Amino acid sequence: MKKFIALALAVVLLFSFAACGDKQTASDTQVITIAASPTPHAEILKVAAENLPEGFELKILEYDDYVQPNMVVDSGEVFANYFQHVPYLEDFNKENGTKVVSLCGVHVEPMAIYPGKCTDLKAIPEGAQIAVPNDTTNEARALLLLEANGIIKLDPNAGITATKNDVTENPYNVEIVEVEAAQVPNIRQDVEIAVINANYALNAGLNPVKDSLAVEGSASAYVNIVCVKEGNEKDPKAEALIKACTSDAVKKFIEDTYDGSVVCVF
Repeated sequence: MKKFIALALAVVLLFSFAACGDKQTASDTQVITIAASPTPHAEILKVAAENLPEGFELKILEYDDYVQPNMVVDSGEVFANYFQHVPYLEDFNKENGTKVVSLCGVHVEPMAIYPGKCTDLKAIPEGAQIAVPNDTTNEARALLLLEANGIIKLDPNAGITATKNDVTENPYNVEIVEVEAAQVPNIRQDVEIAVINANYALNAGLNPVKDSLAVEGSASAYVNIVCVKEGNEKDPKAEALIKACTSDAVKKFIEDTYDGSVVCVF
């Protein structure tokens, strides 16, 4: 009987140790939360998730706006985000007092002019309405693209902070309609032309290379970046993110998937 009891205790202890071992392994996995726009950022992150160093797991949280992804990182609710370019981040930090910093650059999304009621930039009618994003950096980027295509002229001192108030010449007497970036594709048919960020264009089934009337060059100022809260740059989770997001697998996915509408920068 004593032998039986001893054997039973040994079995219980063996399973207890095994359970503890499993629990320890699970706790060793570090979950990295990251806020991202659905297209192409979340799509790219799904590939990055498969290329994280051992011991890390990526949880992707999709957002449809350009405000909350920075706010949740700054508050510490979410570890990282991937949805914006450097000029937007710098302006956001300045306006909101947030402390979000760049970890690495991944890609460029060329902004483009898309047809609405008008399908030819050489036939812009008098008084045409043109929809542009209403946030500071993307509005300036859109206006600079319109200027590059001869539709307006801007105050040369305005640069990447230009607004419609900086238009100095308006030969077509166009009306600049400022719209929240995510909504610009939705009103495209109500205006003559629309300038749309590539991620929202892709989400609406538009390809900047094939469907646009004009597309900007891939200026390095607008590289889309992975960001964290200031002070977390050396965190092991940040280092794991950099390795995954700049992996060969991510580069190949971008090149094979987006047909030039998203351009890898590493």
